[in-house]
Amino acid sequence: MNLKDLPKIELHCHLDGSVRPKTVIDIAKREKIDIPSYDIKEITELMIAPMECASLDEYLEKFSLPIKIMQSEYSLKRITYELLEDAAKENVKYMEIRFAPLLHTNGGLDTKRIIESVLSGIKEAEGKYDIKGNLILSFFKTVSPSSIFEVLEIGKEYLNKGVVAVDLCGAERKGFAKEFIEPMALAKEYGYRITIHAGETGIGENVLDSIELLGAERIGHGVNIDNCKKAYDMVKDRGIALEICMSSNVQTKAVGTIKNHPMYDFHKDGIKVTLNTDNRTVSNTDMSKEISLALKEFDISKDDYKKIYYNAVDMCFADEIIKKRLNEYI
Repeated sequence: MNLKDLPKIELHCHLDGSVRPKTVIDIAKREKIDIPSYDIKEITELMIAPMECASLDEYLEKFSLPIKIMQSEYSLKRITYELLEDAAKENVKYMEIRFAPLLHTNGGLDTKRIIESVLSGIKEAEGKYDIKGNLILSFFKTVSPSSIFEVLEIGKEYLNKGVVAVDLCGAERKGFAKEFIEPMALAKEYGYRITIHAGETGIGENVLDSIELLGAERIGHGVNIDNCKKAYDMVKDRGIALEICMSSNVQTKAVGTIKNHPMYDFHKDGIKVTLNTDNRTVSNTDMSKEISLALKEFDISKDDYKKIYYNAVDMCFADEIIKKRLNEYI
């Protein structure tokens, strides 16, 4: 398969984990933000997580520098535009970008302007490249539910105008879903779609809770459903898609090696898997690299890839017009 020409869809990509190192330096200089260095090599090293991370927590530390400079309308718009530009250049036709609005208020921006800045970046990129984008509003599992309600109220103005879903992200602890039943129920009532980070670090039961208690239609990662039969069966029987991010899963110790990743076994057993980067900069990857890893380690066929692509079309949060167009690319 010609990876460059292959049409691609990405459903799990964090904005703050996909910032160009040069852009961090540019914005820091422009907005007079103090950063550890202005040397591109040093900044790049600070932003990329090693493959031998000790844990998910160590991996998450790499987000502190990008978030520091993502506190203005200019920075949010530019970084969003550049992410879609980078994706379009590797033939990504559709992507869903997720970010946590509450992380970008340190410069005085309110939630409305934060969301609008990111949507503006998406729109600008769509006008220049053959790519479509939508936005997922993420919330860390450590925030109070009351702060989620506030963002849901503001964000609903943009539903079907670029905002499509909500997500819970961050370090995983057993039973987290029980704390977020009310805000996720309200999100669903308003019309947000729901995807939840769960089953990433050994707790398959969290996937079960995310589906049953929170109404998750997709699961971010979910690689540990194989240690919880109820979760595994529910994902398979209900057609819940897994947003697989192989490089990231190795870095966070969700799996030991790419070769041991359960992605292909899930796929062969009829579970809907999709391929994604998670964080293009932090994991030093892109969609072409992730597909290449799958080709190398699992020898996936053209038919396998088409099925995975169609899974992404089927389970993306785009409207039917965009879905029809995406199906025509392959």
